[in-house]
Formats: sequence, C-alpha cells, structure tokens
Amino acid sequence: MTRLRLILSALLPFAIGYFMSYLLRAVNAVVAPDLVKDLGLTPAQLGLLTAAYLGAFALFQLPLGVLLDRYGPRKVQAALLTVAAAGCLGFAFAPNFLVLFIARAVVGLGFSAGLMASYKSTAMWVPVERRSLANTAVMSVGALGMVVASEPTEYLVGLIGWRGAFAVFAGVILVSAVLVFAAAPRADTFVEPSPLRRQFGQMLAILKTPVFWRLAPLLGLTSGVQIGISTLWTGPWFRDVMGHSREEVARHLLYLAVAFMVGILSVGVVADRLGRRGISPMQVMLGANLFYFAAQIIIVLRITSLALPAWLVVGALGQVAVLAYPWFEAHLGRDVAGRANAAINFTLFVCAFVSQYLVGFIIGLFPASATGYSAQGYSWAIGVFLLAQFVAYGWYLAASPHKERSA
Repeated sequence: MTRLRLILSALLPFAIGYFMSYLLRAVNAVVAPDLVKDLGLTPAQLGLLTAAYLGAFALFQLPLGVLLDRYGPRKVQAALLTVAAAGCLGFAFAPNFLVLFIARAVVGLGFSAGLMASYKSTAMWVPVERRSLANTAVMSVGALGMVVASEPTEYLVGLIGWRGAFAVFAGVILVSAVLVFAAAPRADTFVEPSPLRRQFGQMLAILKTPVFWRLAPLLGLTSGVQIGISTLWTGPWFRDVMGHSREEVARHLLYLAVAFMVGILSVGVVADRLGRRGISPMQVMLGANLFYFAAQIIIVLRITSLALPAWLVVGALGQVAVLAYPWFEAHLGRDVAGRANAAINFTLFVCAFVSQYLVGFIIGLFPASATGYSAQGYSWAIGVFLLAQFVAYGWYLAASPHKERSA
C-alpha cells in the first residue's frame, strides 16, 4: 500500500469519525446554557445528561475490543457511526430530559469505536515504526473536533439553534459512516479469529492482571477526569467563576481546544526525543502529571490571574496518558493489543462519566446566584478529584517496581 493510499484509506476515514466523536463529546460545553434554559435542567441533571455519552461509551469498550479483533475496524466503525447519527437526530427532536438522556447515550454508544477503530486500523496497516506517528496524527484530527465544538459551534447554534445544529451533525456523521465503509481497506482480518468465548475470556483476564490495577486508577483519574470536566464544566467555570460572557466563554474554549491539539502533537515528539536520552515514555508521563496537578491547584484556589494559563496546561497535558497505551500493549502482548487498549479506555471513560456527573452534583450542593453556579462549588468539585489523582499517583509509584516505572 502506497503512503498516499494508506493515509486516504486506512487513516483518514477513521480520523474523520474520531473528529465527529470529539465534537459531540465536547459540544454540550457550548450548548449547556440553551439546554438549561429550554428544559430547566439542574446542575446534576446537566451533568448526568452530558455524562450519558461517556457512560454508554465506557460500557461498550469491553465488547468493542473483542468486536474489533474479530470483525475488523471498517465494519465495526461504519455500523456504530450509523448508530451515532440516529442518536444525534433523536437528540435534535427530543421533547424532554428522558429522551435527551437516551439519545445522548445512543450517541456515546455510536462513537465508542472512534479512537479504538483508528488504533486497530493502524495496527493492521501501518508499519510498526510509524504507528506512534499515525496514532498521534489521528488524535490531532480528533482535537480539531474539540476546536469546532467551541466558537464555530456557537456560531452555528446562533444561526439555526441547538436542535438544528444537532440535525446537521447527524447528517455529517452518516456521511462519515458511508466514507468508512466505502474507503477503508476491506481485508478486515489477516488471520482466522479465535472463538468468541475465548476472546471475551482474554478480555476478562486482562482486567484481572496486577499491572492493569496499578496503571488504570492513575490513567482514569487523570485523563478520564480531564475528559469529564473539559467536555462540560470548563465553559460554565469561565462563566460563573471568571464572569465571562457567552462569546468570551466560547473563545476560551477555542484556546483550550488548540492547547489540547498542540499538546497531543507535542507529547509524542517530546517522548521520542527524550527516549533517545534514556528517559522512557512512562517517565515522561509521570513528569507531565506533576505540571497537570499544579495547574489544577491554581484552578481550585481560583487564582484568576493565572486561570487561563492553568486551563491551557490542563488541556495540553490532560491526555498525556496516551504514552501508556503502547507500554501496556507491549506488557501484555501484541495478540491482545485491541483488547488491552479497550480495557484502558474503559477505565478512562468510567472515570469521565462519574466525574462529569459528580461535579454537577457537588456544585448543586452550593447555593447558586442569579448569574450562575457557586464558585466555591466548582473548587470543591474539582478539588475532590484532584485529591483522588494524588492518591492514584502515589499508588502507582508505590505498587510498581522501579524497573517498570522506568521502562
């Protein structure tokens, strides 16, 4: 396969699906005021509604790993994107909270293969020495989805309303499903898959390994919580704590999305260069976590003069856990790479779901003002998860042999 054909068939169709996945994951940070206004949602309801995406996404990760290994990324991704389009259309016409919740969960289910299908396609078609670059490229396209979920989406909602915007999204998702099915390589598997029961058994075995339980809490409580907060509560934080207008909030979300994209693109390059000096990707991840923690401390303390730089650091380093995926794959073996990735992704999105809901629940415990939610409530909510991150970081360091941490 030529390089151009590789990009156009094995990478680009899946990258577009991941782009839409991230757009829909983050879009509620922009349309939250409209949902609250039109449906009278409480903070807890808003958190639960948005987290429905993450919950369905997380619950499907374990069977997803088996399906990708068995049927290949083209068939699985095309089918699931069709489900996402249906859920998005249902969200556009939903008359009440219950229907919105169900539709949002269907969207999450439909996008559950967004990144994992890309990783599987990369593993099948990209040479080993180029896979890290290919995975980073796909993730950067997903980061563009977060960019579009800021000011561009605010502009679209201003033109046609949030319901119209979701109807447009449904159409684009359906087109991307057709693109994946038509353009992605058709040879979905190279070898005869093992029996389905055995594949599920291997997935459960991964969840029981000691290395999973050492690594999963740290990745879930850092990257997972960052997903949960950034895709809903960052926008309201700038509105309620900083007093920004809706246009200013959208602009700041755009800055954070760019920081996320730059961070994703940079972290692999930095890890590669430091690796030549004997510093492992896991050590880079652990070091980056310290800057990530420091930025969250600034946010919890509401040091407003440093708020934007702190949020930019959170955006740039929140997904540094991507460095742990290849290490975890290598530790368990290439034959279960798809299921290994899905197991870690399951942890991330369970934490994202829980954090997104609980942040709203904690904020709701504090009295709201006429202009928004309590600033103190935000600090307590984010602070609780920051404390959990400290515990997970210490657990990883204490439970992992030195040679493993530096591998």
